[in-house]
Amino acid sequence: MNNNQVDVMNRLGRAMADSSRSRILLALMEQPCYPAQLSSELGLSRTNVSNHLACLRGCGLVRTEVQGRRTMYSLVDPHLAAALGQLLQATISVDEAKTCENPDCTVLGCCNEGAKL
Repeated sequence: MNNNQVDVMNRLGRAMADSSRSRILLALMEQPCYPAQLSSELGLSRTNVSNHLACLRGCGLVRTEVQGRRTMYSLVDPHLAAALGQLLQATISVDEAKTCENPDCTVLGCCNEGAKL
């Protein structure tokens, strides 16, 4: 483990520590969006969305593309979308009643007795 890895984990943790930022990340996983679109879809004020997007941009997780007078936001890297998708598939151990939802799960020690690494 090096300091860069710790820094990345800290930035990701900060980004996901707020439910509005998590919702914005989930929306951006689906498609790039304008702040007004995110505001409408998520039921947040435009100011609130702008503040959270600034935080996510500062964390290095989203990028902007200026399109005339509007700014489109997207995730910085497809690897981030894939990683967030994997995180969403993880069964959280604090929810004992939750079972794995992946019928093709190959994680050793999970729901599939014959799982292989």
